[in-house]
Parts: sequence; C-alpha cells; structure tokens
Amino acid sequence: QVQLVESGGGLVQAGGSLSLSCAASGRTISRDVVGWFRQAPGKEREFVAAISRSGGRTDYTDSVKGRFTISRDNAKNTVYLQMHSLKPEDTAVYYCAADDRRPLRTVLAGKRAADFSSWGQGTQVTVSS
Repeated sequence: QVQLVESGGGLVQAGGSLSLSCAASGRTISRDVVGWFRQAPGKEREFVAAISRSGGRTDYTDSVKGRFTISRDNAKNTVYLQMHSLKPEDTAVYYCAADDRRPLRTVLAGKRAADFSSWGQGTQVTVSS
C-alpha cells in the first residue's frame, strides 16, 4: 500500500491561492488514480478532484471548476492541487487519496471516498473572509 503525505495547507484570505502537494512513498504512485477530498467541520467528506494514472484526464466537483487544478508528476511521485480564488466555503481539511485497483471510469462515476484504498492524514486549509 502506498503511503501519502499532504502538505501546503494554511491560512489565506478570500481570493488568495494555495498549492497543496501529496507526496507518495512505498511504491510508485503511477499505478494509481489519485483524488483530493475535503471535509469541513460537521460535514461529510466530499470529492474535490481526481486525475488519471497518466495525468491525461482530470475531473472536478462543480464548485471548484475553473479555480482548482489537479496535476501529477509521476517521476517525483507527487500529486498537486493548485487552488486559486479561494472562498471561505473552501475551508476544510484536504485529503489526498489513491487507488491502484479500480478503473478510472468507475472512480469518476462515483467520486466516492470508499473507492480509494490509500489516504493521507490531511492538511488544513482555512480561508478567511
């Protein structure tokens, strides 16, 4: 199982930007579909974005389209989430997740946390108004 560590979270004013990283270890992450999820206090964990194994396909939840970009560098075993035009409602703990078993179409069809087998510990993103 791959180990994932998120970094890059912090406090930013509304309209600002942050860049999150998800560093993988234990094996290559090139075998995995990778997703970002977030969980705000009192709310369920929700899908944010996902990227295919090659990086050629991405998908986003509607609320972040045009503001967030997911990318990956398999040579560095790292996946990124660039976040721009941040809003207070983006405040949450952001989690990186990976799965090397399911087809991409299955993962993107459901966008479910249960479809990902490996998880990081999360990084806090706080957007002040």
